[in-house]
Amino acid sequence: MNNELGCPLSFFRSTVLPALIVLLFALALFAVSARIWLPGDMLAPAPVG
Repeated sequence: MNNELGCPLSFFRSTVLPALIVLLFALALFAVSARIWLPGDMLAPAPVG
């Protein structure tokens, strides 16, 4: 009976959590690589003043 209570947690640990980590890594990779397609003037820091 204890196994039935642990089943959703094991599903979360074996399926949802790795998918969430991979999705977060892909989002970070996209955010870093998106700088390639930006125009050159947008890559510079914002002017102060």
